[in-house]
Amino acid sequence: MKRRQFNRQFVGSLAAAASVPLLSQCDGKAPPKKDRNNAAKRSPTIKRISSVEGLLELSLTAKAQTQTIAGESLKLLAYNGQVPGPILEARAGDTVRLTLINALGNPTNLHYHGLHISPEVDNVFREVAEGERYTYEFQIPETHPAVTGWYHPHYHLKVASQVFDGLAGPMIIRGALDDIPEIKQAEEALLVLKDFEPKLQGGGQTLSPLAKRWGREGSLLTANAQRNPVVDISQNGLLRLRLINASASRIYQLQLPEHPWFLMATDRGAISEPTEIETLMLSPGERAELLIPGSREPGDYEILSLPYDRGLSEMIESMGKSAEQMPGIELPKKTAIATLQYRPSDRTEPLPLPTQLIPVESLPEPEISREFVLDHGIDHSAKSTGFIINGQSFMMDRVNTRVRLNQVEDWHIINRASMAHPFHLHTNRFQVIKRNGKPEPFRAWKNTVAIGSYETVILRVKFEDFAGRTVYHCHILDHEDQGMMGIVDIQT
Repeated sequence: MKRRQFNRQFVGSLAAAASVPLLSQCDGKAPPKKDRNNAAKRSPTIKRISSVEGLLELSLTAKAQTQTIAGESLKLLAYNGQVPGPILEARAGDTVRLTLINALGNPTNLHYHGLHISPEVDNVFREVAEGERYTYEFQIPETHPAVTGWYHPHYHLKVASQVFDGLAGPMIIRGALDDIPEIKQAEEALLVLKDFEPKLQGGGQTLSPLAKRWGREGSLLTANAQRNPVVDISQNGLLRLRLINASASRIYQLQLPEHPWFLMATDRGAISEPTEIETLMLSPGERAELLIPGSREPGDYEILSLPYDRGLSEMIESMGKSAEQMPGIELPKKTAIATLQYRPSDRTEPLPLPTQLIPVESLPEPEISREFVLDHGIDHSAKSTGFIINGQSFMMDRVNTRVRLNQVEDWHIINRASMAHPFHLHTNRFQVIKRNGKPEPFRAWKNTVAIGSYETVILRVKFEDFAGRTVYHCHILDHEDQGMMGIVDIQT
């Protein structure tokens, strides 16, 4: 298993990975120990609600309230008084009965990001009005893969603000992956990555037009609402680390210097075998699972968020001090997002990594190919100026694409803009086939793919199991709210 770079090219080519200097793996030196009272703090446990006898049942209240985030008191939106919201955990075949109670003062709804369920249930067109409640009830398919998903609002024109202000929570589906012996032995940790902006969320200032156009970012980078929390790993143990990018716009480029980690799963489930990586890029909405062996000298190892330019850094730098006065505008910077910390163990031999995970079958050749051009411009039919797909801005009553149930299609996603536009498809999973004309090095299931400025990605999708209307969109949520979304009608 060669060390690879899991970046905006999803995994990066093997040739490119070979040209990247490897991180130190066997020099036997641990990073210097830090003052653990100051360097990192243990993240508070996120409340976990698990299914019981095949039923996951919960009332989820969305409400504005003051929260302490990384030591700062912020006015945020929370599910059941928590940021992030409670972890919801179920198994394939379980029933979910979740009642959303809207105490926000604005309409909202829920999207089950990463779940393969009917669009009649995961209905982004549904409005749960202020003061009302709605019960979502559905069965997770028996064949559903084990995934790290998340839930968040998806009420058009309010998506970016409601997610940025705190509404997001993890949703874990257990399955065959969890029954692999080496995986069952591993410890688990979960990090919800999210940025906040005290100047905005304290109610002191208004989002600047440039921040809305670019996609709002915050100056406070957190994992599980903490600045640089500690993640424990046992000496000679094995850690399964789940990561969710729940930010509205920020793209994370993550690195664990001086320590190995192995990709084991992407958005929609496991890959075929653990693959050692150097960097992991997560655009908004993306998730990943990593295996981290406790095979180094005891010490503290920082998980770094490296600078990543979404396409406007040069312009913002040219604005100088004036950009600093615009809340929601942030220049890329290097930040410790969490700290891996060893703890003693009785094990004298390292726990092994699994050699195989879950096979990823190839999809058949496509019956139809389509092209989707992401750009910004004017759509006179929608009377809007903003972000467009194939020249059209989102309209609630306009179906943009019609497909057939069980049909396999190739979608050519072409980004003609100077800024990144991660692409997300609801309901169905896909495989990235090519990026900028180059094949992907191995297969993986995705439902969100990072697409940098002027890049082209070919994804292959089979529309499985469920008919109905759903959506595809840019997951920079301000871009989605400004029109970069389309409706796909899956017909029988």
